Amino acid sequence: MPRPHPKEFRDDVVAIARRGEAPVSQIAKDFGISDSCLRNWMHAADVEDGNRPGVTAGESVELRELRRRNRLLEQEVEVLRRAAAYLSQAHLPKMMYPLVSELAADGVPVTVTCRVLKLARQPYYRWLAAPVTRHDLDEAYLANVLFDAHRDDPEFGHRLLADEAALAGLSACDRRVWRICRDNRWWSVFGKARGKNGKKPGPAAHDDLVRRQFRADAPNRLWLWDITEHPTAEGKLYLCAIKDVYSGRIVGYSISDRMKSRIAVNALVSAVQRRGDVAGCIVHSDRGSQFRSRKVLRELTRHDLAGSMGQVASAGDNAAMESFFSLLQKNVLDRRRWATREDLRLAIIIWIERTYHRRRRQARLGRLTPIEYETINTPQVALAA
Repeated sequence: MPRPHPKEFRDDVVAIARRGEAPVSQIAKDFGISDSCLRNWMHAADVEDGNRPGVTAGESVELRELRRRNRLLEQEVEVLRRAAAYLSQAHLPKMMYPLVSELAADGVPVTVTCRVLKLARQPYYRWLAAPVTRHDLDEAYLANVLFDAHRDDPEFGHRLLADEAALAGLSACDRRVWRICRDNRWWSVFGKARGKNGKKPGPAAHDDLVRRQFRADAPNRLWLWDITEHPTAEGKLYLCAIKDVYSGRIVGYSISDRMKSRIAVNALVSAVQRRGDVAGCIVHSDRGSQFRSRKVLRELTRHDLAGSMGQVASAGDNAAMESFFSLLQKNVLDRRRWATREDLRLAIIIWIERTYHRRRRQARLGRLTPIEYETINTPQVALAA
């Protein structure tokens, strides 16, 4: 069964088809899909826009959300009812953790109970494993001694407080005393030294696994990605593209009006959906903050991809991707002034999917297009994509 196309890709193809500049069959052929597939996409888009009767995806999502919310409200009401009955009983300690365990046994998630009762889950789980540990008692006794010493001599730092605790019979290393003072904000009245205001470039999240060797002997071995921007009358438009070094094909891209980490994540998700099994593939980029974000790192780990980064302010470390953006600049971006972001967006997509992938032959590929090169050398990968 073929993998579904990314939603962003489907929306862009429908927008191009609605312009009526070419027959539907020709547009479907240009984008490598069947006529029936494109017509189904257009029918679904008409339902979404209210031009045809039917249940929209938003209404389906809203119905599921209402059912989920109704179930959640029922659980919250049960928590409040049980908590009121529990606290109304006389001669009981005011400890809510046993009630949380009882509700969990009856099917109410711990997350819901803790949120309604305004409890933190981590202390509850610690209490569940060991209500009172010896370490907690020792920590409490040490904290009491340190607080007394800090109250008597507010100018003492954590090392002097450790000496005072040792004199009281509770010895502890300086690091442990510092941690307790930090958690309780027991600082010396002399204050702490202020840090420098200057900012340094962010550290690389990955080592450079490519070292300017832009070669791959099979698909999904080495990907390059980067972000470019271009102005329009409405503001800047940003493109994040991912290129497979093996064939030069753009396997994933995302276009947005904001250069946040989400644009890199969307491009990576699009590439994974198109290519299927990509475990072990090296994904090389520069040291932009978008590629060093935690969202991108989580996405790389989730798909078993290996990250790679070049040096700061070194365009040669990602030269193969820069050459693609230079080609895009000459063929699309700088051809005229763009009035709206949507016009530029569609022009970029048409050039990538129609011209670059299926019409522009490359000398290094034996005068073949990226699609033809993958189809001839790795037909199973081309069909999966």
